[in-house]
Amino acid sequence: MPIQDKRVETDEDSVLNLSLRPQWFDDYIGQVQVKENIQVAVAAAKKREEPMEHLLLAGPPGLGKTSLAHIVAAEMDAKITATSGPAIDRAGDLIGLLTNLQEGDVLFIDEIHRLSKVVEEFLYPAMEDSEIDFVIDKGPHAKTIKFHLKRFTLIGATTRSGLLSNPLRSRFGMMYHLDFYSPEQLTQVVLRSADILSTSIDAEAALAVAERSRGTPRIANRLLRRVRDYADVKHAGRITMDIVQAALTQQGIDAKGLDGLDRKVLRVIIETYGGGPVGLDALAAALNEERDTIAEVVEPYLLATGFIKRTARGRMVSEKAVAHLTALKEKPEALFEQSSR
Repeated sequence: MPIQDKRVETDEDSVLNLSLRPQWFDDYIGQVQVKENIQVAVAAAKKREEPMEHLLLAGPPGLGKTSLAHIVAAEMDAKITATSGPAIDRAGDLIGLLTNLQEGDVLFIDEIHRLSKVVEEFLYPAMEDSEIDFVIDKGPHAKTIKFHLKRFTLIGATTRSGLLSNPLRSRFGMMYHLDFYSPEQLTQVVLRSADILSTSIDAEAALAVAERSRGTPRIANRLLRRVRDYADVKHAGRITMDIVQAALTQQGIDAKGLDGLDRKVLRVIIETYGGGPVGLDALAAALNEERDTIAEVVEPYLLATGFIKRTARGRMVSEKAVAHLTALKEKPEALFEQSSR
């Protein structure tokens, strides 16, 4: 009986697969060097018939850390158990996860920097020696029970690698940082996602979506869905440049990929604090926004584009940002003018 290629989707699989997440290395676009290094590690582990080394992935949200974790599990033909740092409240929760892992399984912990200190310390022997020590009772009756674990691969993802403790970081065999995507790479992401969604889109329109996606595949896919919704309701058929322009202008996405909150942050720094510097707490209070929202969602892209500068005294707005906001105020149609590349 011929063996079915596990990469070939059946019609039922296609219907059920509502996610745009890549399933294999061949589908994964961008992060070329990181992907190649992980591919080598996976191939070497499969050749030796042993689990891959523990892997730490860092970088802003939406760049593909979770996708890479699932791809590693798929390529290793291993089961993946996914959780997050805040979800593991007690050491017992972690012990339950670890003891249920089979040989070669992948444990994926998102936002791993948010693990509590007690839980984190249980990970050390598990990562190094595939065992955990659990203490029961107290005082003179205290006993240590050693749990022997099956060998597994831990993949951790973090948006704030600086908050990861040195003891935990040092136990990862591989550590990689994911960077923002180029417009050309995001164009490939948009075209691939449009194909999965059975949506027809012009190459020029795909590039327009890509240039306004803040260097992030997750945002590119979100904008593509909004453009598709607009096309389905307002028009019929292929997504063109005009449809993309109308849809993203309605969403408030400008030529640099900034949305209303981004522009609000820049304007508050300019108008309230004279261009800065201003501390993060003061900025959050003025905007009535959570501190983490500004630090983890808004700020990374504004820093990457050079619209703000982070100094020892606080955040400052650059002349580039002032010019961009001035152009939008004087010429509202600039909201969707072709961005300079």
